[in-house]
Amino acid sequence: MRDLPNLRQLEYFLALVDTGSFKLASQKCRISQPSMSVQLSNLEKRLGKILVERSRSRIILTPAGREAAVRARAAIAAARDLVDWFDTPGNALGGTIRFGASPTLGPYLLPHVIAKLHAAHPDLSLYIEEAAPQTLIDGLGRGDHEMILVQLPVRDVDFTVFRLFREPLELVVARDHPFAQRASVQAGDLAGAVMLALGAGYSMRRQVEDLCERVGARLRSDYQGSSLDALRLMAGMGMGVTLLPALYVRSEIGVRDEDVTVVKLDGPRILRSIGLVVRRSFAENEAAQKITSLIQSVARSKFDGLLFLEESVAAVRPD
Repeated sequence: MRDLPNLRQLEYFLALVDTGSFKLASQKCRISQPSMSVQLSNLEKRLGKILVERSRSRIILTPAGREAAVRARAAIAAARDLVDWFDTPGNALGGTIRFGASPTLGPYLLPHVIAKLHAAHPDLSLYIEEAAPQTLIDGLGRGDHEMILVQLPVRDVDFTVFRLFREPLELVVARDHPFAQRASVQAGDLAGAVMLALGAGYSMRRQVEDLCERVGARLRSDYQGSSLDALRLMAGMGMGVTLLPALYVRSEIGVRDEDVTVVKLDGPRILRSIGLVVRRSFAENEAAQKITSLIQSVARSKFDGLLFLEESVAAVRPD
């Protein structure tokens, strides 16, 4: 590792530049003139250049000294900015957080979160990446992200989970499907039905597989949706029925849609659990706590009656 000048040496040098004399510079820095001279000599030795021409009445900067003064001011300013950033009073957050979100969640939830987050913390930036949940989980472990928003469970002893809310999955069928003419259907009515699901990297697929096994429906394996939009389009073409998250349904499916409609599924609701997952070392970070609270606040204010908030969002270590 290179031996770098320390900030104190740079401050003494700039005091000398600003005052023009060793006497005034030493008084400004509250050190003796011999100490000031030693510090300057040490700095010159480290840089390998003479920075000032000394005389009895004044000092004159050499060309190297003028360049060093410019760079020293920038270094001191950067150091002060670093300290000021952490010493800023209040609850403001700053910096950049690498945030991963499942594409089945991000587009329908994050716009509401980002607006509030920016209003409350204008100096904070989220670098957002959407990817399949397993890709995000792998990236979190590698350090590609500080936090990810995904469907639970996520089981890794190195992660901490903040449970946020449970989201219903809605039954979506083509407009010309027999179910579309009914006010509701029973789970048992799905016996023999063809079900569409996302690929194996999504927890939703496991829920559809469990439903198929329980009611005797048939999961279509020759076509796997790569996105919620793909599932909707395939359902609209009569290739099967599907389950879609409530946030997506509210955002993308209206009462006048020509391709699909939502049919009430009687009985216990099918829910998926959503959480914010961070590395264990990041769990106590102020940003993790505040973003968790903000997401819950948005879920409560924007989606009241649609989402089921978890009673506690305390950090939980996966089993």
